[in-house]
Amino acid sequence: MKSLFKNAGILAVAGAFALSGCSGNGNGNGAAGNPSASPEQEANFNASGLPIVKQPVSLRMVAPKAALAPEFSEMDIFKRLEQETNVKIEWENIPDTDYTEKKNLLLASGDLPDAFYAAGFTDYELINYGKDGTLIPLEDLIDQYAPNLKALLERRPDIKSSITAPDGHIYGLPSWEENNLGTNPFFHVINKSWLDKLGLKVPQTLDEYTNALLAFKTQDPNGNGKQDEIPLSFMHMQWCMDIAGLFGAFGLPDNLEHRVVRDGKVIFTATQPEYKEALNYFHEKWYKQGLIDPESFTQDAAQYLAKGKTADETLGSFVWWEIEEVVGTDRAKDYVLLSPLKGPNGDQTIGRANGGGPGRGSFVITKADKQPEVTMRWVDQQYEPYMAAQIHWGPLDVVYKKDENGKLVNLPLPEGTSAGEFRQKVAPGSGAPGVITFDDFGKVVDMEPRAQQRAKDLEQYYNPYMEKENYPSIFFEPEELDTINKIEPELIKYVNTQRGRFIVDGGADEEWDNYLKTLDKMGLKELMDIYQKGLDRYNANLKK
Repeated sequence: MKSLFKNAGILAVAGAFALSGCSGNGNGNGAAGNPSASPEQEANFNASGLPIVKQPVSLRMVAPKAALAPEFSEMDIFKRLEQETNVKIEWENIPDTDYTEKKNLLLASGDLPDAFYAAGFTDYELINYGKDGTLIPLEDLIDQYAPNLKALLERRPDIKSSITAPDGHIYGLPSWEENNLGTNPFFHVINKSWLDKLGLKVPQTLDEYTNALLAFKTQDPNGNGKQDEIPLSFMHMQWCMDIAGLFGAFGLPDNLEHRVVRDGKVIFTATQPEYKEALNYFHEKWYKQGLIDPESFTQDAAQYLAKGKTADETLGSFVWWEIEEVVGTDRAKDYVLLSPLKGPNGDQTIGRANGGGPGRGSFVITKADKQPEVTMRWVDQQYEPYMAAQIHWGPLDVVYKKDENGKLVNLPLPEGTSAGEFRQKVAPGSGAPGVITFDDFGKVVDMEPRAQQRAKDLEQYYNPYMEKENYPSIFFEPEELDTINKIEPELIKYVNTQRGRFIVDGGADEEWDNYLKTLDKMGLKELMDIYQKGLDRYNANLKK
């Protein structure tokens, strides 16, 4: 198994990918207020109302897409927007697993689209590509051409503050579902039908859970006479699929950043004794006994989700926040959620995810765009609350209908389809532009059934054990971002590689001192000092 970790990263991206298309859109359509626009271009643009332009124009946009999603050009929601606005989007979709790398290639090559959609731009990218002119400032365009977004920012100055860079500009537009459902992304699931068959109770402690996994492996709970059961599968260091929550049994939950807050102090989890104790346990008790699916460190989402849908039921336990999406609707009744397990020293806690405010890099406009007013007017349609809900979860007459009060209410799902799978096929999803606030839920749109269930599950299984603090979404100063970007990517890659290696190969006790020294050399102290300074500044501003 050592070969899995030799490249300082668990998941490898295979091959290079070249995107076709020309820089810019080349159609020359302009708008009022654009100094490069011709009289004809200005005459074609409507500063308000629909359509946005009298004669159709095209924009080139790059966007990631989920595994089950069609090309965005085939989605009804975008076809409807094109009909209403007269703006045709020439979509270049990239699989979400490859998107970050391909986005960086485009930015480096100068082969820029007019805009990146569901863009996922980091603060570092927003600041630096804004500073060098690759991304254009958006605040004046918002003021003139985005009445829906402008009204939202006036109503919610906290959102405006969150998306405004330290230099005063807005380079990226927000995406947010204000529902607090992401406070704990790591929903821990176990096959209760197997527990019942083997005469075992639902585990309450880590050792009881380990005994259940061992029984799954050795006692043929699916009854097919084969040792094909997978006691535990997950996706190493991936959102909502990792075992980070299980570290809480040792007194200190982990997360994807390895960064938690207690009593206002920032703690790097991956250097703490509780973290090492967890790694030793997972190696000795789980991996050495064959209780962890070895592919947990290399599989992609498609492989992971397929393991719950094999002809014979083979999956004993997993981490994901919707049971049906992993095992299908028919088998979902066989599985139950586990509350945080009580550890060897009686610890029982679950982490609180960092961030939690609006994503601020969901939509960016590049310098290649010859008609940014048209682009801003097009994306602003998606900040109208009803349209924001449809962009995030699915369109009217497909996912929703309007009730007698005009509220969007959920239609039944197609038979045999999970909500997560269906939504991937009909909407760009939660990373797309648009904000749905607390006030919108129950008035503009019903929370979808799986979200309602998730809220109930959080309350029942996780909230009583949840950490009180998290690291908020902070927009750092440019020089701080430079240092974070210089240190953190390689440092986190190293930590994640070592985490996998210690679980699979063991040796945490023997290698720990060298591991800590390596982190010191990589700049861990400087990195944590910046995070502490940023948190102190954020907390001081809250008191003003």
